[in-house]
Amino acid sequence: MTQRLPRPGPAKRARALELLAALKERYPDAVCELTWNQPHELLVATILSAQSTDVGVNKATPALFKRFPTPHDYARATPAEIEPFVQSLNFWRNKARAVHESMAAVCERFGGQVPRTMEELLTLRGVARKTANVVLGNCFAINEGVVVDTHVGRLAKRFGLTKHDDPVKVERDLMALIPQEDWCLVSHLLIFHGRRACKARGGTCTDDAICRRWCSEAHRPASTRSSPSRPARSRTKRPAPRGAGKRA
Repeated sequence: MTQRLPRPGPAKRARALELLAALKERYPDAVCELTWNQPHELLVATILSAQSTDVGVNKATPALFKRFPTPHDYARATPAEIEPFVQSLNFWRNKARAVHESMAAVCERFGGQVPRTMEELLTLRGVARKTANVVLGNCFAINEGVVVDTHVGRLAKRFGLTKHDDPVKVERDLMALIPQEDWCLVSHLLIFHGRRACKARGGTCTDDAICRRWCSEAHRPASTRSSPSRPARSRTKRPAPRGAGKRA
């Protein structure tokens, strides 16, 4: 389904393209940092990455992928058999169920092959638009949209690419500014920069050339700038809703 996108002015689009070029030069090797070799592995890893770090997922998936090398292996198993491999991740029971059901659907409805359309991917448990964009862009070079995670949302706003916090609206703004062939890449570029320089707290924006030119954080008074994060307080985990495995 074709989305109705905003119509940014030529100056705003030119600015976005200059930023894109600077990020490409800085991070020529920017890629998805989830470890995978086959499309179903990236689909599984992305489902598992909801409310978990890529580092944590990458620690869990080698043993998981070895035990379940194909979608059919997941489908023939049970969620309980998948659970021991993902217990290190948040909401692991829900995620084990989502992985099992999505792989079963891949086998039953798509002949064991990960589907290549947004509409079909969205029928799988644990898959929302963000997950589908990750799979389509990285596995099949299909630029259906832009992956908007916390890093992309934060940097898009700091860089003046959007005024919104809603990921759906952020994605539309980025799609309007960035050439379609770069929709997948721009998310990797923003994530790389967000993890390495333009961090939520304790970033190096004032010392970074890209941030000094484009990031609002670099020009804020020191007293109002994001400071290093404090250790999180221990909290009792609440049961995840059914959709917690979705990566929207």
